[in-house]
Amino acid sequence: MCGIVAYLGQKPARPILIEGLKRLEYRGYDSAGIALLAGNVISIKKTAGRISALEDILPRQETGEVLGIGHTRWATHGQPNTINAHPHIDYSGKIVVVHNGIIENYATLKTWLKKEGCTFSSDTDSEVIAALIGYFYEHGSTPDGDGPADGANRFEWAVQQTLREVVGTYGLAILCTDYPDMLIGAKKGSPLILGVGKSEFIIASDAAAIVEHTTQAIYLSDGEIVTITPKGFRTKTLANAPVTKELKEIEFSLEQIELAGCEHYMQKEINEQPESVRTCLQGRVDLQNARVVLGGLQPLLRELTRTKRIILSACGTAWHAGLVGEFLFEQLARIPAEVEYASEFRYRNPIIEDGTIVIAISQSGETADTLAAIEQAKERGARVLGIVNVVGSTIARTTDVGVYLRVGPEIGVASTKAFTAQVAVLAMMAIELGRRRHIASDYAGHLLEELMLIPDKIETILSLSDHIRQIAQANIDKENWLFLGRGFNYPVALEGALKLKEISYIHAEGLPAAEMKHGPIALITNQMPAVFIATQCSQYDKIIGNIEEVRSRGGQTIVVATEGDDHIAHYADHLITVPEAPEPLQPMLTVIPLQLLAYHAAVLRGHDVDKPRNLAKSVTVE
Repeated sequence: MCGIVAYLGQKPARPILIEGLKRLEYRGYDSAGIALLAGNVISIKKTAGRISALEDILPRQETGEVLGIGHTRWATHGQPNTINAHPHIDYSGKIVVVHNGIIENYATLKTWLKKEGCTFSSDTDSEVIAALIGYFYEHGSTPDGDGPADGANRFEWAVQQTLREVVGTYGLAILCTDYPDMLIGAKKGSPLILGVGKSEFIIASDAAAIVEHTTQAIYLSDGEIVTITPKGFRTKTLANAPVTKELKEIEFSLEQIELAGCEHYMQKEINEQPESVRTCLQGRVDLQNARVVLGGLQPLLRELTRTKRIILSACGTAWHAGLVGEFLFEQLARIPAEVEYASEFRYRNPIIEDGTIVIAISQSGETADTLAAIEQAKERGARVLGIVNVVGSTIARTTDVGVYLRVGPEIGVASTKAFTAQVAVLAMMAIELGRRRHIASDYAGHLLEELMLIPDKIETILSLSDHIRQIAQANIDKENWLFLGRGFNYPVALEGALKLKEISYIHAEGLPAAEMKHGPIALITNQMPAVFIATQCSQYDKIIGNIEEVRSRGGQTIVVATEGDDHIAHYADHLITVPEAPEPLQPMLTVIPLQLLAYHAAVLRGHDVDKPRNLAKSVTVE
């Protein structure tokens, strides 16, 4: 969950590394560092804190090195301090490494290396990688006596030997002082991209650090190593087999990752949702024929239509979208569906029967638990479908077929526009499967017409931002909140609670509204706001009763309701209205006020919305 950037070219590396780290800071911001190599001399600067703290300790005058690596950290092993910050250098002072991932057998390797005379200066698992490369490089052979073949590059060989020994995940950029014009990258389970420009190369954890310099990139696959020199690059496997990689176009622009006048990326991405949902739907909904065309699913469409069971696997916000998907598939397509936490699915003994389709949902396409769940499902014979945002991501390349969200880069740690697009994709799939299986074409056409109106309706809700800010202002001193919904809006209650927790650090709990009286109602006081999603729906009268239960015990109510519902105003201390929509499509509307509520609460409490404590954007470690 760290950010890696490395540069080899003709320009000074330091400003490129710093700018790249700033663009990757959403991946981790506990500490940061860079290493620059000139001749055989390595210079390392690192510190606890954010990129700005790193800039403060750098020499004011540019030193001109054209080769370097950088890192912004989200701590997994060892406290977030300067000693544990990357880059790490081996005991000989020759090998320098930045690492994203977790080395599971680091303790065993570290014990052995210490016996061999290696010394360590940090508490991290990552330093073991540098030390092991250094050991193989210094000795020129493994403990079994195997060494590099005649003419082989000793640095490359030492990296390969090391990666055969380590167990875990890694995205790596590595330097050696004896090779002042060589940069090595490697990937397993953590994302790594190589941007290829004119006489320059940039390794990064994602394209955000690359797109300013080039739009051409290769995406490394697990178990691949790339070696870069001023003459070009070559890729191969750990078994030394050459790999030919195709240059691909990065599918977003520099402008899309800028703030565009907004104070925070989260604010920008909330406001982008009318356009992002519109783009997600564009060209996929055929209103004339009341059907959906998802090109990525065509190879599997007949099998998907006949499926007997759907399992949706995801984490966090994507899991909440998956829960909406469960309701959509069961109600519209009449297909049994269940949503599974990917982190639990991978360690269970899941039942995968013939006719089961697994749908993996991930914004980044790199979520470690979801990737492991995909592997588990494929081993058991399931067809696996991916719903991801990042083109070329590992999940996109691992699943059998898939659908891209097409919402552009999402930088804010708290996911917003990815959620609405995930629900939009799931709605399109459920409507099309329903049309093919049992619902009337007229009803499918009606739902698709309403789906195409969702972007305009989101714009209407966004105009209420100042009103929602006032509601947040009236309640930000309360440290415990409830979010309650029924049916399709129960997952929205979960998502609203998550958003508030993530960025405002207010404890919040999301529940099906009816479950409140089975325990949580004991917590109700006038110091616990209860947020109800109470739109016009099949359970409207029931949720009115749930609101009454809270009010009768002195609780404060914030109610999200349908425009024109004059009746419900009597039950709300604070009322937010959203446009009318069919019940299966309401989550794309009702989530917007909750995103804004969380955003304004966090800003009013003085928190850094885009860099919430202890969190990083893409969870690429267990």
